Amino acid sequence: MNPAQRALWYIESHLAEPMTLDEIAAIGGVSRFHMVRAFAAATGYPVMRYVRARRLSEAARSLAKGAPDILSVALEADYGSHEAFTRAFRDQFGTTPEAVRAATCTHQLKLQEPILMDSTISDDLKAPRFETAKAFLVAGIAERISCDNGAIIPGMWARLHQEVADIPGRNGNVAYGVCCNGDDSSNFDYIAGIEVGDFSDLARRFGRIRIPEQRYAVFTHTDHVASIRRTVSAIWNRWLPASSYKAADAPNFERYDEKFDPVSGNGGFEIWVPVKE
Repeated sequence: MNPAQRALWYIESHLAEPMTLDEIAAIGGVSRFHMVRAFAAATGYPVMRYVRARRLSEAARSLAKGAPDILSVALEADYGSHEAFTRAFRDQFGTTPEAVRAATCTHQLKLQEPILMDSTISDDLKAPRFETAKAFLVAGIAERISCDNGAIIPGMWARLHQEVADIPGRNGNVAYGVCCNGDDSSNFDYIAGIEVGDFSDLARRFGRIRIPEQRYAVFTHTDHVASIRRTVSAIWNRWLPASSYKAADAPNFERYDEKFDPVSGNGGFEIWVPVKE
């Protein structure tokens, strides 16, 4: 059972109990950092957002069935006050607990049902090679990515192709999709960029990052670029837990060389995952 599956089991079987990201990661047998990446790769949701959505969905069902005491429902959903529960409920569903109880139904609500998974994980992941890469600099188009706006990444690459001539000091013809500065909600900075010699003349509108010297497991993605999530999920949920390696808290990146066709999305590329013994 992979880390995301273990997490889903624990969340669903302990939904009415307090739980933390550290506890969920421990059940999955991986680090907090690893769990954040693995769960988002497999489900498309940040861990604790999924927990919150599931609890509020069950609370909505209780209210629709006529639960007489909203505070009791709030406490069962791990909210310490009526006010905090109402605020979270409105953010999730766009209405109040009182309105759902009065309506006696949840038909108008977008409830979060339990996730059944494994369908998003690639079943033909090839064994990686290992490389220690020296430090290098990447500059390009940068955006903060969440599970809600990941669809903007292809547009970032289109912007890079339009503006790449304005990036000075390019080294080589390889492009990089760098994921860095991740948080516990699965938000991260993504830079669609190129390697450069330095940042001294780089315009402020461009993102920049120094990739440190690091040991990597290097995976080859041969399918269309649109199916990258299946490969990423297989790496974090299948290969890494079964390996003797641990995820290093460092940027990971896609590496696109001359074989990749940015027009068609075919040609394949590499996914470099930082690891440690």
